[in-house]
Amino acid sequence: MDYRNHSFCLDSFHLFQQQDWTALFTRMDEHDSFEDWPWPLMYEQIDEHYPDARFILTTRATPEHWYKSLCKMAVRMGPLKDFEEPVYGYAMPQGHRQEHLDFYNAHNARVRQYFKDKPGKLLEICFDEGVLMDTLTGFLDQPTLIFTPPHANKSASVYSGDSLWKAHAHRMVFQSRWYTIRWLKQRKQDFKGLLIR
Repeated sequence: MDYRNHSFCLDSFHLFQQQDWTALFTRMDEHDSFEDWPWPLMYEQIDEHYPDARFILTTRATPEHWYKSLCKMAVRMGPLKDFEEPVYGYAMPQGHRQEHLDFYNAHNARVRQYFKDKPGKLLEICFDEGVLMDTLTGFLDQPTLIFTPPHANKSASVYSGDSLWKAHAHRMVFQSRWYTIRWLKQRKQDFKGLLIR
């Protein structure tokens, strides 16, 4: 499977906010697969415009698993005003647990309801239960592949609680450490370059 994938994109998200479907579909014509914002929010428009499109709903074992993962991402990345705030209403999930869980449950319910009478259009995958490649390749009409998908986005072990002030404190520690390690690696590369010369 060699798809031209398009992941999250702030420019595309702004087009979605403006409901500029012409510009979005022009952009989509240049790719084969899509993930992250704004694409999950426009599944109905995509389905209407591309009647042969197929959709994969990725879930977690429980809504709480999803919420904790979102909290960890906020600690690693900080307030996400461009995406999370317009979608969920808050730049940081901490302190707004129920609102986020309600969003998660409502979104999944809407997707399932929309596709319930469209057989073969939706595949639901729970990452916590593992991904069976023959299920995925069969859904996409691709040859079966025998391998275990890598966990490329495994999050670091960071605070996943619901306290906003603790999240900010952990974020400062995490990001300071991350930037320090990055700086040290760059200095090491620079020093190696000097020795080679």
